[in-house]
Amino acid sequence: MKIVDNISAKQLIINLSILLSQPTGIGNYAQNLFPYLKSFQPTLLVARKYPDFDCYPIPSNLTPDHGTKGHFNRLLWTQFQLPQIYKKLKSSLLFSPLPEAPLYSNCRFVVTSFDMIPLRFPKRFSPLTPYHRYYTPEVLKQAQHIICISQTTAQDITNFYGISANKITSIPLAYDRTHFCPLNLPKRNYFLYIGRQDPYKNIQRLITAFAALPNSKDYELWLVGPSDRRYTPILTAQVAELDITNQVKFLDYIPYSELPKIINEAIALVFPSLWEGFGLPVLEAMACGTPVITSNLSSLPEVAGDAAILINPYNTGEITEAMQAIATDLELRSRLSSQGITHSQQFSWEKTGKATVEVLSRYL
Repeated sequence: MKIVDNISAKQLIINLSILLSQPTGIGNYAQNLFPYLKSFQPTLLVARKYPDFDCYPIPSNLTPDHGTKGHFNRLLWTQFQLPQIYKKLKSSLLFSPLPEAPLYSNCRFVVTSFDMIPLRFPKRFSPLTPYHRYYTPEVLKQAQHIICISQTTAQDITNFYGISANKITSIPLAYDRTHFCPLNLPKRNYFLYIGRQDPYKNIQRLITAFAALPNSKDYELWLVGPSDRRYTPILTAQVAELDITNQVKFLDYIPYSELPKIINEAIALVFPSLWEGFGLPVLEAMACGTPVITSNLSSLPEVAGDAAILINPYNTGEITEAMQAIATDLELRSRLSSQGITHSQQFSWEKTGKATVEVLSRYL
C-alpha cells in the first residue's frame, strides 16, 4: 500500500470512512465498487490498508460499529477534516458511496443514495430522522450528481426533496457470483428471512402468515439477522402466543461465508418488506436458485422481475397463500428456481462499476 503524502496530487478521492472490518450494506457496496474505479488512480480515504491503491489514512472511529458516537464523529470529520484533505491532495472530485459530503465548501462531489426509509418510517427520537430531513437533502442539492441504487430511490429523491431527475442516475446493486450460486444441496423444509428486525421489515406479518399455513407443523421459519433489543422481544412474544416456538428459529447474525448454504437449502426466501431501496437478499436468493416471495412495493419488483412471487406485504393471507404454493407445487418451485437463476445474471458488479465510472468521468 502506498501512503499518500502532502505533495501527491490525485483528481479523484473516494471516501471509505463508512467501512467496517466486516462490511454490511453500504460497506459491501463500497468494497465491491471501488476496484472498478482503478482506472482513475484514485486515493482511498480509509482506515484499513488496501494493496494496489494509494491510501490516505483516516481515523478508525468513524464507523457505525461505534454507535451514535461513530456517526457523529464521521459527520464532524466529513464537515471539517475532509475539505482540508481534499485541498491537500489537490483533488478535483470526491466520490462518497453514501449521501455524506462537506457542505458549503469548495469540494466537488458525487454521492450515492440508498433509500428514504427513515422518512417513510420515522422513529421517535431517532437521530437518523433529522439527519435525513435536514442534512441529507443539503448534500444531495449541493452534489454534482447523485447515483441511486434503484429507480424507486431516484423517484423518492425527486418526491421528497424536489431534486431534478436530470441530476440522478439509477445504477442497481449486484452480488458476488462466485459466492451466491446453486450448490445442488437437498432442500429442507424451512422458509427463510434475511435482514434486520425493524418494523418496516414486516416480520410480524410474516410470522402471522407462517402460523396460518395449513400444515405449519411440517415447516420451520428461520429468521436470519442481528437481534435487536427494541424489536426481538416483541417477535419472540408473538411466536410464543401463536404456539410456534419450536418452528421459528431466531438465528441472529450469520457469517457471510455461511449464507450460500443456508439460502440454497431453504424451500424459499420470504422477504415481505414494506419498503426497500434495493433488497439484496432477493437477488442473492435468486442467484442461488432458491424460490423467492417478496413484496410488490418499492424497488422489490425492479429486483425480482417476473422471477418471484410478488405479494401485497400488508395482506398476511397473500403471504400465506404464496408460502403454501411453494410448499405444495414442485413444478412452481422448479420454475421459480430456474427463472431466478436466469434473471439474476442481469446483475453484476462489473456492470455496476462500469456505469459508475461513466458517471464519475463526466465530472473529472
